[in-house]
Amino acid sequence: MSISPPRSGYTLPVFACASAIASLQHLHGENELNSVTFNLLEPPEAITIAIEQVARLNPDAALAITRSEPGDNLDLTRNTPIWALVERKTGNQEIEIEGGEGIGIQVDNGGKSAIYSYAQRLLQENLRPLLLPQESLKVTIILPEGKKLATRTSNAAFGVVEGLSLLGTTGISQPLSAPGQLEIFREQLKILSRRFDRLVFCIGENGLDLAPQMGINPDILVKTANWIGPMLLEAQLQGISEILLFGYHGKLIKLAGGIFQTHHHLADGRREILTAYAAKMGLATPHLQQIFDSSTSENGLEYLRQLDGQTGDNWVERIYGEMANTIDRRCQEYVYNHSNGHLRVGCILFDRSRSLISKSENGLKFLQNLQVTP
Repeated sequence: MSISPPRSGYTLPVFACASAIASLQHLHGENELNSVTFNLLEPPEAITIAIEQVARLNPDAALAITRSEPGDNLDLTRNTPIWALVERKTGNQEIEIEGGEGIGIQVDNGGKSAIYSYAQRLLQENLRPLLLPQESLKVTIILPEGKKLATRTSNAAFGVVEGLSLLGTTGISQPLSAPGQLEIFREQLKILSRRFDRLVFCIGENGLDLAPQMGINPDILVKTANWIGPMLLEAQLQGISEILLFGYHGKLIKLAGGIFQTHHHLADGRREILTAYAAKMGLATPHLQQIFDSSTSENGLEYLRQLDGQTGDNWVERIYGEMANTIDRRCQEYVYNHSNGHLRVGCILFDRSRSLISKSENGLKFLQNLQVTP
């Protein structure tokens, strides 16, 4: 059966770059700017992005605005405005890029703006050919809604506060949360099921990168994004005997609460689930209140680690061990309840620094069967 792929869009760095190019071109005298065309670099192709507004603020500064279009994705940045303020000065064609209002701050990296390497490269390589001799630029990227939108993300768990990140390694926004993407994931799983009877489900890019570093064969890795429940059912249907779930604890923790579509637009409950399992393991009420009031599940984990350091206890091991084994059990029950079939499921959870937190009993056996050192 032929499957029409969902429509892709572009990542935030692309719209930031388009706004910056429009601002610079306006400073150079182009007044009728409805769109700009430039190279995505990753992939190396030319695209055209619509410009909503552009205005000169003074003879050496201009501001342009684009709007995010991420394609067929459940993406909270859809239609958000991206501003670029470009200020020119005399110099040796240097380009300084900084984050303004709504661009996140990296708390673990000296407070630098969360404008990562692809975004930096995209801006530098597309703006530099447009510079006049002896012209240098200061480019400030602004997301007016960034601070508000960031409260609905897990950015803080990864050390980014006060706004959104210009993140990613490509200009294409893959529609991982669109229903059509699930069908593509299923087709990929069907192909792999002809070669392997054990597979590793990775929720995101961190898992796909970390698993091979542990010695896991990259050929058995399957990206699921947030479609964990449907992908488990598909694995059982295709005759897979065993699945290892490998992912960030802030995602997989939801499975311990019976949530099998993990996109934050649809369900959350991470702090509540962590608090419930801490209570089950006997943690005292004042500590439960601290975990429940944590801003993120990552902060809840850090609180438990600090508590272990102060008391010499092993709350992290006990609580996360219980959650990991429950994740296995609930996943197996989910598959049986929806298919009357059996699928062995194990899991491994890691934190924002990609350090392993916990392996379930089944997860440990899975690694041993692969002859991977836990």
